[in-house]
Amino acid sequence: MPQGTGAERLAAAGLSPGLMSAGLGAVPAEQTYLDITQGNRVFDSLYDGSLPSARIELNRPVRDPAILRRAESVPADIVPGLVGSTVVAAGKTFAIRTATLAQLPGLVESLRGNGLLIAIERPPPPQDEALAIGIAGRGFDGNLTSDSTRLDGYVLSTDVAPTILERLGVEVPAGMAGRPIRAEGEVDPGAVAELGERMSVISERRGPVIGVSLLIWLVFLGLAAASGGMGTARAGVRLVGLAVVLLPLVLLVAAASEPSEAAEVLVAVVGPPLLAAALLALFGGYCALAAAAALTVLAYAADVLAGSSLTALSLLGPNPGLGVRFYGIGNELEALLAVLVVAGTGAALAGFAPRLSPREGVAAFLATGIAAAFVFAAGRFGADVGAAIVFPLGAAVAAAVLAGRRRHLALLLLAVPLVALGLLALADLVLGGDAHLTRSVLDAGGLSDLADVAERRLRLSARSFARPVVYLFLPLLAALAVLAIARRDHVAAWVDGTPAVRAGLLGALAAVLAGTLANDSGALLLEIGAAYLLVFAGFAWAEAEP
Repeated sequence: MPQGTGAERLAAAGLSPGLMSAGLGAVPAEQTYLDITQGNRVFDSLYDGSLPSARIELNRPVRDPAILRRAESVPADIVPGLVGSTVVAAGKTFAIRTATLAQLPGLVESLRGNGLLIAIERPPPPQDEALAIGIAGRGFDGNLTSDSTRLDGYVLSTDVAPTILERLGVEVPAGMAGRPIRAEGEVDPGAVAELGERMSVISERRGPVIGVSLLIWLVFLGLAAASGGMGTARAGVRLVGLAVVLLPLVLLVAAASEPSEAAEVLVAVVGPPLLAAALLALFGGYCALAAAAALTVLAYAADVLAGSSLTALSLLGPNPGLGVRFYGIGNELEALLAVLVVAGTGAALAGFAPRLSPREGVAAFLATGIAAAFVFAAGRFGADVGAAIVFPLGAAVAAAVLAGRRRHLALLLLAVPLVALGLLALADLVLGGDAHLTRSVLDAGGLSDLADVAERRLRLSARSFARPVVYLFLPLLAALAVLAIARRDHVAAWVDGTPAVRAGLLGALAAVLAGTLANDSGALLLEIGAAYLLVFAGFAWAEAEP
């Protein structure tokens, strides 16, 4: 269909409407077509070179040697033209054509029996926007979705090939990562349009909303410290620290109303400090910090357990506009939630249960770490593979530190993450999670496929450190690390009377480092995780005896 075709026009012509992610990031039209033929896709940066100029026929095998060699260069099972070769081998066929909006109703009316019509807006889309897609035929009488996205009104380019093969009665090859498209609910093109509008602003709005909030709070903190002395500075650190912990919660709630940028900035700037002040007045000290961490973690846990799309549409969600993840949590949330879960447990033990024995504290750390891993890593819920490693590992380190038994440290570090991974694998198989853990690990065809997964993640992680902002952040982080080591006795004094807080901070540090190594966005995990570690360390300073 022509560029500019919207979901409303496709629905008016009699098709089930939706939006289609055209690629991982901004890709040329030829790459979108190629991804459709493959039923699979990877970041362009993983290919050895740009896409050669060639005519790609969606219903025929791809035989261009340059395209085939390029596909072999990536650490993934990418087969250009897989849908065409599969259809030809099965003795089936499907047709491709260009049409105008005026011709579309006639094409819909011409469908007979098991016929299927898929209409796709001509790529490429504008930056961070999706293409319109519509499907007509038996069984399509609502908005489009798929198990790839679990978003009502949103599908992937890689879902088209499995949809075609399923309708033709042909088995979908294992090399296709996409899932068949289906229709659910009522036809509601307005809802599809609203979804597209929200998703198109997430990426560009994330920096200004969060950045303005943090800048205003830090200016406030600096003025308070300069004018009020040490006592005022400590009070300011508590308030701003709690505001940073509560910011993800406020952004999650704000996403429900799909606000304008100005409204979202106002809510983000004002909401967290007001909540922080209320918690400080109600609880005070580590109890307030634990309550703030619990509110934020539990809000996201409840949202992913309910299968809501709110997390994906919040400014700290997985950023579906990039084309990577469309439900559960993303790397941004994994980084901050790891600190909130592990260090927040330490704050809760210090504030609400200071008389618990070390054994009971160890049990609390391990229980919260494994519970968080189940919620945020299981495919049916949070669907984040990194969380299956990061949360249990951080909890195990915190538990070992609190227990003070070094001989048990290695056993805990090895056993707890392995047990958590095993339980999550079982949960995915039983619950039919069909997400990152099962599809990238459990369904791997052997050691070579697992090696491809590891190589792909490591290469993407290495590239994440090439962003310009990292060149400023890493030296700053290194300077802070050197300062902390040089003044380690002074820093340790902040948590001398609260062993649970000390254990939580060390466990959270281990979780951040593990996430940096285990994820394909290592630099992002390090940036966000380090920022939240500083918040908890600052709160410990504010709570320490003057």
